[in-house]
Amino acid sequence: MRTELEVALRQAFVEAERALEQGEPAAALIWLERAHILGQRMPLRHARSHWLMLRAGWQLRDWREVVGQVPRIFAALLFSRLWVPLGNSGRARVSAFRPMPVGDELRRLLDE
Repeated sequence: MRTELEVALRQAFVEAERALEQGEPAAALIWLERAHILGQRMPLRHARSHWLMLRAGWQLRDWREVVGQVPRIFAALLFSRLWVPLGNSGRARVSAFRPMPVGDELRRLLDE
């Protein structure tokens, strides 16, 4: 049975990939930040959010985002089950160690 968290995470990835396919990387990044927060404790999904952020950065020609996502992909695979900064958006312009506020909707999904 799928939980609300799984449904929300799947939706975020679908919408992000759709936006990337349509050449709308800024819209994709909004969905990917959501996917990142929801999937932080799941190594493959966490890494997937960073991979797609790298792709969005590539489309935007934002080299800081592209370069910043590479180590985050590996860190997601290695450390997601050990520790993650709750609410961190996953973007390269934010410290990978910085916890960030989590909205009520996302907090409810994470607490289920």
